[in-house]
Amino acid sequence: MIQLNLLPDVKLEYIKAQRSRRLVTTIAVLASLVAIALLVILFSVDALQKKHLNDLKNDISSESSQLQHKPDINKILTVQNQLQSLTQLHDSKPAASRLFDYLNQVTPANVNINNFSIDFTQQTATITGTADALSSVNKYVDTLKYTKFTVKDSNGSPAFNNVVLSSFGLDTGSQDKTQAASYTITLAYDKTIFDVTQDVKLVVPNLVTTRSQLDQPTDLFKASPAPSDSAKKGGN
Repeated sequence: MIQLNLLPDVKLEYIKAQRSRRLVTTIAVLASLVAIALLVILFSVDALQKKHLNDLKNDISSESSQLQHKPDINKILTVQNQLQSLTQLHDSKPAASRLFDYLNQVTPANVNINNFSIDFTQQTATITGTADALSSVNKYVDTLKYTKFTVKDSNGSPAFNNVVLSSFGLDTGSQDKTQAASYTITLAYDKTIFDVTQDVKLVVPNLVTTRSQLDQPTDLFKASPAPSDSAKKGGN
């Protein structure tokens, strides 16, 4: 079968141009539709975001208004702030529970304490008690002066300073030989030894046997002795 193309070349070019124009028009229309759709989506998203932000703002205002009208809201907020500061307050408070261990480590076996007072603000302490002799009291003072403390692997530092035997006395008429001498010692201490955040160890010099070195230590605290007859007569 033989086919003859009777269309002139100009007609063929025209048909091709028409096809190209229709293709370009179709693509342009589709691109315009896609652009319009994207524009509509963007406007919708923007509107939804604005509406969502306005809703959130209204919710915040409403909740804030409700909180402000709650009774004692200021007290509640104050308590919350105080709870947040508990950790800091705990770290800043002195480790007072270490006191009895320290006293057992530095107090000689033949020295008793009648009264002990400490000021954690001024880092000072006063010790009043009795001993079997003034020599024991002097050893107690020297033990306090030369006691050091260490924190982890640090070098030892003096635990106590300004250790002063402010007063002393002898009771020659006392029948209890363990309370023949009385004393009052004042001192200052390094605040690190009561720092709750530090692991502190005392290094006590081997000047005298202390209670912590005895298998069966005697009582550390004793009541103040009653004045003897000779002391009463001397006072008269």
